[in-house]
Amino acid sequence: MDGNGRWAKKRFRNRVYGHEAGIDSVKAVIKCCLEWGIPYLTLYAFSKENWKRPSSEIQALWQLMKRFLHAELPVLVEHGVRVVHIGDREGLPEDICRLLDEAVEKTACGSSLYLQVALNYGGRQEIVRAVRLIAEKVKSGVLDPSAISVETINTHLFTGEVPDPDLLIRTSGEFRVSNFLLWQIAYTEIYITDVLWPDFREREFLKAVEDYQRRERRFGMTSEQVEAREIAHLS
Repeated sequence: MDGNGRWAKKRFRNRVYGHEAGIDSVKAVIKCCLEWGIPYLTLYAFSKENWKRPSSEIQALWQLMKRFLHAELPVLVEHGVRVVHIGDREGLPEDICRLLDEAVEKTACGSSLYLQVALNYGGRQEIVRAVRLIAEKVKSGVLDPSAISVETINTHLFTGEVPDPDLLIRTSGEFRVSNFLLWQIAYTEIYITDVLWPDFREREFLKAVEDYQRRERRFGMTSEQVEAREIAHLS
């Protein structure tokens, strides 16, 4: 969700104004996922690196998060959206943690959309955390080192309950992944758009989805192998 600050600067407003406008894009994307039957959505709301920003901006972001959860939680419950937090709780304000816990609890039965909110999240840190958890199990004798597999690491990540993402959308024309889901995006398709996040609504989301649908996902195979597999599935 990048480009809020630049969007605001173009309008001679402060960065917080851009973050406020970005909330409407969040609601629009969630609505699209529900209408189009997209089962999983992850929003990169606040990274580990974002702590380097001015404290005034960070405090404003927490206020926006609280306003969003207070206003939208009943709507999320009504539409069957399950909210899950991925990232470290340590360092987050206590009131934010309480609101996240409330959102997770009240939406636990949601089955229409699995919404992961990446807050105080970093991909490298997530992998380190998973390795430490696995190391503790090895140390205590619960896990044999020879039994460690890709699936072992998967299950110790924040995202252990969901499949790897099919599509990563990067707004504002940035050609980097910014420490986001580094393990999970090994075979994820990446879509980059110059559109700034506050302008990313249904039309732009549809462009990204249609672009994804035109791609051939080979997963290391040749085009001929992919075609043969698809024919086999049809027959």
